[in-house]
Amino acid sequence: MPAFSGANIRLFKGLGKREATGEGGLLTGVDPSAFTTSDPLRLWIIQVAVIIMMAQLLSLGLRRIKQPKVIAEVLGGILLGPTAFGRIPGFTEHIFPAVSLPYLSLVANIGLCLFLFLVGLEIDASVIKRNARLSVVVSLAGIALPFGLGAALSVPLYRHFIDPSVHFTYFMLFTGVAYSITAFPVLCRILTELKLLDTNVGIIVLSAGVGNDVVGWTLLALSVALVNAGSGLTALWILLICVAFTIFLLWPVKRVMLWLARKTGSTDNGPTMFYMTTVMILLWACAFFTDIVGVNAIFGAFLAGIIVPREGGLAITLTEKLEDMVTIVFLPLYFTISGLNTDLGLLNNGITWAFTIAIACLSFSGKFGGCTIAARLSGFSWREASTIGSLMSCKGLVELIVLNVGLEAGILSQRVFSMFVLEALTLTFLTTPLVTALYPPERRVRVGNFGAARAAAKGGESGDPDDQASFTEDRPWRHRFTVVLDTLDHIPGVMALTQLILPPSASPSGVTSILSTTDSGFGGLKKPDVSVDALRLIELSDRTSAVMKSSVADTLIHTDPLLGIFRMFGELNGLPVSTSLSVVPYDDLAYSVADHAKRHASQLVLLPWLPPTAHPNNTEAELGTITPRIAKADHNPFEAFFGSASKADKSASAIHSQFVRGVFAESNTDVALFIDTGDRTGAGGSQHIFFPFFGGPDDRLALEFVVQLCLNPRMTATVLRISKRDVEAGDMERPSLVHLNSKADVLPTLGAREHGHTVTSTIGFPDTVYGQPTTQTRLQSETADSVTWSKYASPTSENGGASSPLRSALSRIEFSDLSTPVPLRAAIQRASRIRETHKRLLVVSGRSRRLATENHHAELKALFEEHRSLQARRVLW
Repeated sequence: MPAFSGANIRLFKGLGKREATGEGGLLTGVDPSAFTTSDPLRLWIIQVAVIIMMAQLLSLGLRRIKQPKVIAEVLGGILLGPTAFGRIPGFTEHIFPAVSLPYLSLVANIGLCLFLFLVGLEIDASVIKRNARLSVVVSLAGIALPFGLGAALSVPLYRHFIDPSVHFTYFMLFTGVAYSITAFPVLCRILTELKLLDTNVGIIVLSAGVGNDVVGWTLLALSVALVNAGSGLTALWILLICVAFTIFLLWPVKRVMLWLARKTGSTDNGPTMFYMTTVMILLWACAFFTDIVGVNAIFGAFLAGIIVPREGGLAITLTEKLEDMVTIVFLPLYFTISGLNTDLGLLNNGITWAFTIAIACLSFSGKFGGCTIAARLSGFSWREASTIGSLMSCKGLVELIVLNVGLEAGILSQRVFSMFVLEALTLTFLTTPLVTALYPPERRVRVGNFGAARAAAKGGESGDPDDQASFTEDRPWRHRFTVVLDTLDHIPGVMALTQLILPPSASPSGVTSILSTTDSGFGGLKKPDVSVDALRLIELSDRTSAVMKSSVADTLIHTDPLLGIFRMFGELNGLPVSTSLSVVPYDDLAYSVADHAKRHASQLVLLPWLPPTAHPNNTEAELGTITPRIAKADHNPFEAFFGSASKADKSASAIHSQFVRGVFAESNTDVALFIDTGDRTGAGGSQHIFFPFFGGPDDRLALEFVVQLCLNPRMTATVLRISKRDVEAGDMERPSLVHLNSKADVLPTLGAREHGHTVTSTIGFPDTVYGQPTTQTRLQSETADSVTWSKYASPTSENGGASSPLRSALSRIEFSDLSTPVPLRAAIQRASRIRETHKRLLVVSGRSRRLATENHHAELKALFEEHRSLQARRVLW
């Protein structure tokens, strides 16, 4: 009798002896952990709480060494079993009494069916089709050799540890299947966390893992059918029925499910309630059918997941609806049942440990050797081939499911079961460190060849004269941009700034566009086209759906709504837009942006920021009040300028600020952070820029960017060079800030890093830490400030003729100098005056104080303590 049906029978036998329910409960002195068939829920809740807490606590520690969560769940189950906590007197009798296990087993088996349904949803046949030849070779080699080694090892294992009443053929089949299986769900997560999905190795492993998983489950179904049949002829009938049922599901039922998904609009807007109901009915119907014909119910659930349509991300959406409950509650229950059957104390003599070591070594050798040799013969290097072999040796929870099926079928003894569980844990634990050592990031070969972009990133060896002529010290025009798309709220601001960097289609006088000009203002060479690469970031969480998104990133990139909106924006504006999608853990988001910009030879990274909305019912919150003490306590320098109105918003803003700081610290590419305040007053028409120039490399970059923006005839600018002088008697009266109610549309903050200067960022510190400047570096920076200012504020014939685009851009910029003891207040006052005449004001500022001539920290602190307003923050930054 299959295990799922057996659990039901044991459960209902227990329900036949119902007792009267106690009315008093805890107040009458009743032990809440006492099990009664009339009220099994109380003990079940206690069991679930203990199991979940144990799994979560272990995962906190294992996550730091980049181990998959399944190891924590399995270890938690083992610790709660007879190996550890079971040795505490009274623990098992009170928490996991034998009479309560049927109830726990029933829920665990329900969860297992749901999990196998999710595994079926993860498997995408198109992944195998795209890499069919290589993946089939690696997959078959990773099955044949381990199966042979497992069958060979089963002979001495059977003689020493298995009861003679068990057929040797059955035991040999289960041993071979346990050796040949690969944990596809765990493999997907490891590939994603190690950022291998976009490498040649990752693509092949993913494809081979899918094929290996399908073949492994088929072999397991055959093994279970043979065990339950009792005779060869019955097993043949079971096999034929399962094949016919599978064909029925994969052809007519799958087509019906796709038709129904389109009919109900589930492929466009996610599964409707009716479609979700249909899928759940199909899931349990398939599980019921495979269970009654003599194969475990989990195979029916697995097939149900495979036939769900992938169109429009429907499989991912279904996974999102189910995964939390399955991952948090059901799977830990199943692993606890496994742990209760695992007693490492049974490994108590030399021969047992010798066989345990042999099981682990042969299992690894079979997978590693077979897949490595197959990959090497397919053209991979030895390093890549060995990495493929290491990844394919990952066992994880799939082998544990196989072992539990064998234990429940009576094929495996508890001692052999414990030996194989230890082997599965060991190989899964070794996968991540082994791959990290064999295939470090600097040795990885990514899919595709970026050609000129990669050469440009290494030093401008692309051979394109346009690129070399357009981005030099004398002509610092940037034309390759990386735009980071995080949320839908960022799209308006991204579009607004991207629109500003676009050169005009034609100049006001009707001359040729600067996109194709050969004017002397650009050294007599053609100005290259502006191109934008939109990078969509998706955080890799613990959810299965996030891993599914990473494995199908090449198809998801065509359906992602944010990328679709930005592509349409590019088409409407004649802007070449390339798109990329990256699914990485939160801690690696900043590195992903920096690495992407480097590999694509971007000249400027555009980061979005949407300030938190003020709370309408709170006066202080409406003003955006924040004290320096609070900002320091949060270790978040951005909050001092763009503090949120509520605790929830503040938390979100703080999280995003750490990402921004990480990009500034990691990136060797110039970075622009723009803040969209949401004010669309006076949209359309001309735009005015205000830029206070204080000095330093970031301000020089900002000045060059302002000049580039003014190539557009609709842009005008006011550039104010501010220097600090000593306080005089007439300067004691401070300027008024009554005009700070003005709001800017977009506020970009530019941060650059020059060669030879080290910039580091530490999350625990309240601000970015810079290297201590010397007298020489300060003099060099001041000289560079003067040269840059003279080049634009006092242009000569060297900057181009009267008809050059540069000369035209400079004619729209008003340059002026100001010396004052209160430079920040003076800048605010000038910005408020400009706001009175220009409704659309764009405020530009260099990010850092690095190598600036004066330090304005004291004045900045005094301004915040005096005004503490959101408007002041927008002007000051």
